[in-house]
Amino acid sequence: MASASLAFPSLHLQFPSQRSPNLTSRHPTHRLIIRASVSSEKPSALPPLSTAAKAEKPTSLPIRKIPGNYGLPLIGPLRDRLDYFYNQGRDDYFKSRIQKYQSTVFRANMPPGPFISANPNVVVLLDGKSFPVLFDVTKVEKKDLFTGTYMPSVDLTGGYRVLSYLDPSEPSHGKLKRLMFFLLKSSRDRVIPEFHDAYTALFETLESDLAEKGKSSFGDANDQAAFNFLAGSLYGTNPADTPLKTDGPKLVTKWVLFQIGPVLTLGLPKLIEELTVHSFRLPPFLVKNDYKRLYDFFYNASTPILDEAERIGVSRDEACHNLLFATCFNSFGGMKLFFPNMMKWIGRAGVKLHTELAQEIRSVVRSNGGEVTMGSMEKMELMKSVVYESLRIEPPVPLQFGRAKRDMVIESHDAAFEVREGEMLFGFQPFATKDPKIFERSEEFVPGRFVGEEGERLLRHVLWSNGPETESPTTGNKQCAGKDFVVLMSRLLVVEFFLRYDSFEIEVGKSPLGAKVTVTSLKRASF
Repeated sequence: MASASLAFPSLHLQFPSQRSPNLTSRHPTHRLIIRASVSSEKPSALPPLSTAAKAEKPTSLPIRKIPGNYGLPLIGPLRDRLDYFYNQGRDDYFKSRIQKYQSTVFRANMPPGPFISANPNVVVLLDGKSFPVLFDVTKVEKKDLFTGTYMPSVDLTGGYRVLSYLDPSEPSHGKLKRLMFFLLKSSRDRVIPEFHDAYTALFETLESDLAEKGKSSFGDANDQAAFNFLAGSLYGTNPADTPLKTDGPKLVTKWVLFQIGPVLTLGLPKLIEELTVHSFRLPPFLVKNDYKRLYDFFYNASTPILDEAERIGVSRDEACHNLLFATCFNSFGGMKLFFPNMMKWIGRAGVKLHTELAQEIRSVVRSNGGEVTMGSMEKMELMKSVVYESLRIEPPVPLQFGRAKRDMVIESHDAAFEVREGEMLFGFQPFATKDPKIFERSEEFVPGRFVGEEGERLLRHVLWSNGPETESPTTGNKQCAGKDFVVLMSRLLVVEFFLRYDSFEIEVGKSPLGAKVTVTSLKRASF
């Protein structure tokens, strides 16, 4: 979902709306050097804010020193990591510090810390007013920050720094993002029919499992459906007809784990997790053969896209590694995370919402001659709002990072804070998009929140795509290249589901990546 920053960044592919002038020079790849040291720099040691930064945007808010500190070297980051993963958990880690400092802006350490991150020190932004600075590439640099305070080995991506890790100022960024736009444009006519086929197979799997076992894992069925849909819609290929067969989802999941394991809890005993995935990188050679199988599949399936890559000055090899990453990490990863979460919220909302969605969706489709089209879905106001509300309340890109390009002043609702050039900024998006000063009943799932003129005005505060929902990705920004593609896929899931079913019941558990949704009942369409 986005060229944003981590933890299943979502899907990075989109139907282009704007393009920037061609960029033709190449940027050499390099390997990040990780130092086993932690900065002990205290806020008081920072130099005064530059006069230029103070004059850049006068503020009427009181200037407040950023509260919090990083603690002693090694000890502080380790303590914060244990709080983040185990002692408090992610949400309470942030909530407790908001309460302690009486501020939504403060200093803290972000995992993984020792011995993976060179420097885990960040300035945390947790409200809807300060958070958007992370989208402003005139103020923050996005180079090598996709996964946060560390970068996985480029051995996991064919030796290349792929698009997600490039700053817009780097020459390769524009070319690779344009390639993603081309990919989506060339696949536009296949998206709706391929989604229907892939998710009809998912629904049949759910029904078969329910008949046999009385329950069915939505996540397991969704993994295969998502991979088949992406292969079919983007590349016109059925994985089952290739040497990859049905192995794609499990290969991708294993490969992704080697990249983001340091910021996940995997359910292993605490001591084992701390001494392994949270402290040291898993060696890339362990997934080399799995990755080669994926690479071969995408290389053979994407000939027209690779031809276009050569035309715009990107080698076929680099292009293929980028296509693999965008499809598997961003797109498949986003669907793996967001689709179960969305079904969780819709399922919990109950029969009344289910009935309203079914009535709206079926009425519009019937009036459109029985066809599902992008135009017909634009008329489904409640369905569209439900998708946006799912993206708001549990965005698939929870973590965002950026490094300050210069001294600046950042405003929250209540105060202004001086940030120095080179400092790492971090935002936890679910807090920004549940800001009670922006959204009423901010912690609740409100299905009709974005219906009507007032609801549409709130869309500028829906930020899942590494930018406001009211803006568009370009080659000059880091907004999710697949913004519209993600919204379309999410709408299709709701539409296809309620064309087939009146209602459903679920059980919800936890997994390392979002919700674990088990379907316990499906009521077939009766009207």
